[in-house]
Amino acid sequence: MAWTWRFEKADGTETEPAVQPEEFPTQGDAESWIGEVWKELLDGGADQVTLLEDDAVIYGPMSLHASETPPED
Repeated sequence: MAWTWRFEKADGTETEPAVQPEEFPTQGDAESWIGEVWKELLDGGADQVTLLEDDAVIYGPMSLHASETPPED
């Protein structure tokens, strides 16, 4: 099994990522990687990502844009 990310514009069309991804052996590895490079991906033109296990969508699309609403206390 391989975990990968799909990189998309806001309208859902695929885009090339600014940082070249790899295939990850676990979901945790894939999520750690996205946590480290999300800002570079956003700056490079990706608006959202979808996590895949092989060809199956696990979740997403997940926005790379920071929430405009501050967290409640």
